[in-house]
Amino acid sequence: MIIDSLHNATKYFDLHPNFKKAFDYVNQNDIANLEEGSFEIGEGLKLIVIEGQGASREESIKGFECHDKNIDIQISIIGPETYAWKPREKCVQPNGDYSDERDVRFFHDKPDMFFELKEKQFAILFPEDVHAAMIGEGPIKKIVIKVKI
Repeated sequence: MIIDSLHNATKYFDLHPNFKKAFDYVNQNDIANLEEGSFEIGEGLKLIVIEGQGASREESIKGFECHDKNIDIQISIIGPETYAWKPREKCVQPNGDYSDERDVRFFHDKPDMFFELKEKQFAILFPEDVHAAMIGEGPIKKIVIKVKI
């Protein structure tokens, strides 16, 4: 997992060939005014705009998840937004089977930690990062960029 601000995104371009394309899209578009929904923004890149009310920790960790085929770049637009996190190798309580169609695997495990993203901060969540999001009070708007591995 990586947590940083958009100002420092260039430091991570070498980690994946599509990271530069993903952050270039963010820098070249008015992300604050993107409509809610899901959009292809390039080969192996999908942008999802999410708006909603923050949930409690207990409610959010019902969706404690990780992915096998994608890396998530989650960027805060309106927040703050709190995340739950635990390394995948420590998760031992699966919550159902892996969904290949949705590329998601859920767990019943409790998080090891919580962290918060504020406006123009991001988290890069790799397949080994089990996470739950949308924790907070009040409105949250964010974008998630799915980067195909």
